[in-house]
Amino acid sequence: MPEAPIPHAYFQKQFMPLAEAKIGIMTHAFNYGTGVFEGIRGNWNDAEQQIYLFRLKEHFDRLRKSCRIMRIEFEYSNEELQSIITKLVEMSGYREDVYIRPLAYKSSEVLGVRLHDLDDDFLMFIAPFGPYLDIEKGARCCTSSWRRVEDTAIPARAKITGIYANSALAKTEAQLNGFDEAIMLDERGHVSEGSGENIFVVDGDRLITPPPSSNILVGITRETVIILAREEMGMETVERDIDRSELYAAEECFMTGTAAHVTPVVELDHRPIGNSKAGPVSKRLMQLYFDVITARNSKYASWCTPCYSKVKA
Repeated sequence: MPEAPIPHAYFQKQFMPLAEAKIGIMTHAFNYGTGVFEGIRGNWNDAEQQIYLFRLKEHFDRLRKSCRIMRIEFEYSNEELQSIITKLVEMSGYREDVYIRPLAYKSSEVLGVRLHDLDDDFLMFIAPFGPYLDIEKGARCCTSSWRRVEDTAIPARAKITGIYANSALAKTEAQLNGFDEAIMLDERGHVSEGSGENIFVVDGDRLITPPPSSNILVGITRETVIILAREEMGMETVERDIDRSELYAAEECFMTGTAAHVTPVVELDHRPIGNSKAGPVSKRLMQLYFDVITARNSKYASWCTPCYSKVKA
């Protein structure tokens, strides 16, 4: 029998068991939300006994952009980050889907709201991570009373830890009211995104999705789906403002994200979308996406990074 996994972390420039990686209660990022992060999926391929990390370069590049926005000094190259993340996965020994969080943050243990004159640090940890939403059933959603935060308040194109209070308010409101997920509007009243997902509408032979000006996080899964739809299905994607009523009347609607993968939206505000089931476009994209992220489609093999240097016993 294989040994039980032992989750590890990369913390203060060394590897250690996750249970030993601790920050102080005065850490600036803990008190003020002054950190930036990425969520990276490791997808288990049982036939190959391998975990594949998806689109590392794009995640690392976005992390670096987030650091620039938040004035966080970040010294790691993509090659160094890839070495750290693959070693972290191999040391931990999981044989299932995992989630890895690289996080750069203001590490000074001081009080005071600012970004300058503070120390910066970087960590990474791993955890098992199964389905975020029920992909087979699809998601029942509501329009949140909480608006997506404006880029002029907290930059929406960066994955800033503090911005996720906005998502948490929307997600909890939705779930306590009996829904699976929230859909947030921007301050102009147009559809922005879910609490942690981008949104697509199927309109005939094309996809429609909100533009960056709707204060979305420009998702890596979002970009992947746009490429797959174009290259494998001949469907172009239009980025434009979407009204809430367009979702009510949509042929199909789905959400995308590292956590959510490709998840059909089957209901919004107690109104069925389509026939309340995943439609043919959503189903096809779901299958394409899962084949790609588990390295079963050789055309996109360059997007997948294996972690285990040898087959696990």
